[in-house]
Amino acid sequence: MTSFENPPQLNVWRALLALGVVFVMLATTGWTALRTHPERTPLQASLTKWEHGRVHGHHLPDPDASPARLARFFASLTAQESDRLAHRYPLAVGNMNGAPVDLRYRANRIALKQAIKVEKKRMHDSRLSPAGQQQAGLRMHRYEALMAKGRHILAFDPEGTGRVAEVFGDLDKAERISVVVPGVDTDLLTFQKTYRKYSATAGMAEALYAAERTASPTTRTAVIAWADYTAPDGLGVDAATAMRAEDGAVRLNAMLRGLPGTAPVSMFCHSYGSVVCGVAAHAMPDRVADIAVAASPGMRVTKASHLGTSARVWAMRDASDWVQDVPYLEVGGLGHGADPVSEAFGSRVLSARDAQGHSGYFEPGTDSLRNFADIGVGAYRAVTCAHEDTVCRAGLSDATTGGRA
Repeated sequence: MTSFENPPQLNVWRALLALGVVFVMLATTGWTALRTHPERTPLQASLTKWEHGRVHGHHLPDPDASPARLARFFASLTAQESDRLAHRYPLAVGNMNGAPVDLRYRANRIALKQAIKVEKKRMHDSRLSPAGQQQAGLRMHRYEALMAKGRHILAFDPEGTGRVAEVFGDLDKAERISVVVPGVDTDLLTFQKTYRKYSATAGMAEALYAAERTASPTTRTAVIAWADYTAPDGLGVDAATAMRAEDGAVRLNAMLRGLPGTAPVSMFCHSYGSVVCGVAAHAMPDRVADIAVAASPGMRVTKASHLGTSARVWAMRDASDWVQDVPYLEVGGLGHGADPVSEAFGSRVLSARDAQGHSGYFEPGTDSLRNFADIGVGAYRAVTCAHEDTVCRAGLSDATTGGRA
């Protein structure tokens, strides 16, 4: 028996073990993935107002229209008209794929100001418990942090645990774009952290942006910290299924289709974020040149070739990462399939030397971050493979700016 082959009895035992774990989680946490929230959200309210709005005597376009259609609409407006729409419908415009990037930044600042006022009132609402008032205070401080000078918020939704996306660099002028997709326990309150900064989405993206500038100072890059989906809460039922990933994949591809310009895009997907990227891969725009996963529990396929993408597929895992102990299988929708760093999967396996466990792949000074940065700027021949095999380096050549290698 090789390290990449298991006898049928072992596979059956692992499947039964995985099912047993899931049933225990169901008994203790319940079917949280099935809970719904039918109330109209602030974003939905803003979109409804937009749908009844007019400009030049004409109805505004469908907010779900293609990004190209929406881009043409905004291009037809004066700066004053666009700014007026951002003030009237800030959440709608701030989350509208196809709207000019700078206009989305301005709209989301307006939406954040409004959200701060809401949370200030909730902090002193006697109908809330002390814990609820404290939560309102935490959210208010997070919103204030997102409004700090120089921050560029591409998406913002205060509903529930919240969603957000932030841009590092100049997205309009970028020659290479990177997108960081995080995993479980990601929301507005965990989007950035002071302690263990680089384990949070904003810190990951900030570290990658800095590393890319070091790797290629002359390449104009932009990095998106994309926490604009509802991630699983902990390692319960949601994390064991693709339900959150399927919704996230739709949102991720909508964002990708709305990116300005034609610069190549590299995806960096951590933990459950790799499930999102795996589900989204077949529908990603052709400009996505790379999908790199770290600490992956699986990508919902048995082989990289089954992802349905022409992008290069990279994978890495630190030797101390606990995710290596999860059952790499899928049974009845539970589990996420084959191990992306296994030989049979067929990805390009990268070194993750010096990465600090499951959450340490974006720590400055690690092989993992250097490898991500080299991919992000298209310096493919500079990457450090986990094993010097033919798969990792097959057909690699450095990309020219603005195109795929």
